[in-house]
Amino acid sequence: MDAIFACHRIDCVPRRWKDAAGSIITDGVERIQKAGGSMYGVWRSQIGLPRDTVIAITMWPDIESASEHASLLDRGLATVRASGHEILRPTSRPKTDEPPERQGNYAFRWFETPAEKYEEFMELCIAAWPDFESSYDSQVIGLWKVNGEGPTVRSLLLTRRPDLAMWERSKIPANEIEFEMREKLNRRYDLCDWTVVNTMTLITAADSQDKVRWA
Repeated sequence: MDAIFACHRIDCVPRRWKDAAGSIITDGVERIQKAGGSMYGVWRSQIGLPRDTVIAITMWPDIESASEHASLLDRGLATVRASGHEILRPTSRPKTDEPPERQGNYAFRWFETPAEKYEEFMELCIAAWPDFESSYDSQVIGLWKVNGEGPTVRSLLLTRRPDLAMWERSKIPANEIEFEMREKLNRRYDLCDWTVVNTMTLITAADSQDKVRWA
């Protein structure tokens, strides 16, 4: 697909993440739409990030628009104390610009992979995904490369599971199919120099809202 994405980390004023998210979804979206962008999703922290951190992903028609206008999303909000974003190019997923709508456990996993190993990294991901999705009622939302060139490829993998119980379940193979799939994913990890993950729930979900107090 041709769209360019931006992943925004937004650190909110203490105890004000709900207010900040509300302003981002209303005023922030209006600002980026006037500049040619659109909202892909907004998430709240579950595990691995501070309680008052919000993650948003926006879509843009090209690199120039994203680079120039992505910061409009939270500009001037009194409920935001710090923010930043990275420009992302989609790889084999997402295949469309339809945003995720189902609530669940969303894992944001960042990788840093030597450039010469990235093709093999991608092949292992693509080979493992069908069995991953069918075994765990889960979806690979997207795998993006951070824009830029260099000896290391920085990338973001976003996956959805129904809940945290399935997160644990997906790490422990229960049959031969799952074992072979897990081996592919483990080899992918071994190609990386660095990786980190945090989980979040989808504020912009269409089916249900997460009201659990995670932190």
